[in-house]
Amino acid sequence: MQTIPIIDLFAGPGGLGEGFSAYEPEVAQAGRVFRIALSIEKDKHAHDTLLLRTFFRQFPKGEVPESYYQYLKGRVTRESLFKAHVTEADAAAKVAWLATLGKIRKDKLKSRITEALGGARFWVLIGGPPCQAYSLIGRARTGEDNEKDSRHVLYRHYLRIIAEHEPPVFVMENVRGLLSAKRKGQDIFKRMRSDLEQPAKALGMGNGAGYTLHGLAPGTGSAVEANDGFILRSERLGIPQARHRVIIVGVRNDSGLRPERLSPVTDTPDVFDVHFGLPALRSKLSREVDSTEAWRSAIQEFASDKWLGMIADDKCRESIRRAAGSLTHGHSIGGPVTSPPLKLAAWLTDPKLTEACNHEARGHMRQDLWRYMFAACFAQVHGRTPSLNDFPDFLMPKHKNVAQSEDRPFNDRFRVQCPRSPATTVTAHISKDGHYYIHHDPSQCRSWTVREAARIQTFPDNYFFEGPRTSQFQQVGNAVPPLLAHKIATSVYKLLQEWMHGQDQPRTSRMEHEQDSQSWHRAGTSGPTDTEEASPALPFAAKAARHP
Repeated sequence: MQTIPIIDLFAGPGGLGEGFSAYEPEVAQAGRVFRIALSIEKDKHAHDTLLLRTFFRQFPKGEVPESYYQYLKGRVTRESLFKAHVTEADAAAKVAWLATLGKIRKDKLKSRITEALGGARFWVLIGGPPCQAYSLIGRARTGEDNEKDSRHVLYRHYLRIIAEHEPPVFVMENVRGLLSAKRKGQDIFKRMRSDLEQPAKALGMGNGAGYTLHGLAPGTGSAVEANDGFILRSERLGIPQARHRVIIVGVRNDSGLRPERLSPVTDTPDVFDVHFGLPALRSKLSREVDSTEAWRSAIQEFASDKWLGMIADDKCRESIRRAAGSLTHGHSIGGPVTSPPLKLAAWLTDPKLTEACNHEARGHMRQDLWRYMFAACFAQVHGRTPSLNDFPDFLMPKHKNVAQSEDRPFNDRFRVQCPRSPATTVTAHISKDGHYYIHHDPSQCRSWTVREAARIQTFPDNYFFEGPRTSQFQQVGNAVPPLLAHKIATSVYKLLQEWMHGQDQPRTSRMEHEQDSQSWHRAGTSGPTDTEEASPALPFAAKAARHP
């Protein structure tokens, strides 16, 4: 079966592309039908992750060499891995491009995309512009929409590629806050929607191809056609976290088709299901000498009568005593995976991978260890994470925004991810501290590792994140869950197959396009400069292997 090329913009570590590239139709010997032809990412560490995963995909399923797994274990270098497989490393370097949209010369970007597509008539453009300017959290920090933030218009680079190359289908991802964001008093999403429906016209490039925008949210009728239909609620679709994102599927008007909406899932995995089997770790002590004994001593001090006597909750006190008496974990990094997760095992695990990678505990201050143990024990007893109002006074953080008030800001500053529920949204903020991602097991007394966050995001265990740990967390938090992308790919593939084969569509699933009667007066567009952030390709395996 001929593969369908994918062009991936703002690729990050590759979550959206991973879901598409892993998709296999339920047809005998169909194999994988989407192929990442070009992915563009500006961040060096995210690109390193993307490049390694692109290298991984060069091998047929089940035939990834043992040297790849040795690299994940830290037993061979990246350079030696790529030198041992020069053909695959060079192929990966041609696909994963370290560059910044807006700083690439327009002619070079156009030619790279054209070359990558190789004349294919049917292909898909995917990706989403950086979303911090639209995010509700980002806007809350400033108190208002930042109209000077250049990220408001980064989507226009995406728009230009649509206008120039006219993909049959594009998939655009962004944060939920996009739907309510405003700039200069006007609705950003309304303008964006109008622009995406007529991209060439929006950029002053003539008429060009027109598009109809579709949401994939489960449901029927006008509710789905409204903006809410663009919001995919991950926990309703079998993803183990309450992540809500805007997903727009644009279909070229000459198709006369619309994508199928996604089907809801009733048995969504929870935190315990997908973390099951990962090695138990102890947290590390920060700001003092760390060792297993020092760590135990710090926690057992908290379990002494001196401090427990200040906790009014009898059941919580007893839970803390039990947890402090079972501190058996001596390792703070990795180790063998003891068993597959209870759910999503076929998606997450790899029989060739015997050790957990990107699975190292962070260091925490002694007082934070105590807060984590209290919070985890409280959650065990009460079935919910505590608010600051539930903490005893001696565990309250010494922050100016922590006041004795029922409506204090950040009242959920210490949040346990309860084992029998989907997780809360994994965000890039996890890179700054682990307070919102406390492990449910009190005897481990720590925040999540990169691998635990990656499993919640449904990255396979053999998906290795490059760079410092802070960057690894940022990559995971900013990514589209690959399993969610896989579900989106299912809908897109069915549409393309029908388009390719010219089959009749039932009347109820035909495109029902309604032009937006309100238009915007568009000022001049911002074009790319004559400089690039990075070279357009890494033609040699040795360059591809280079570490930051």
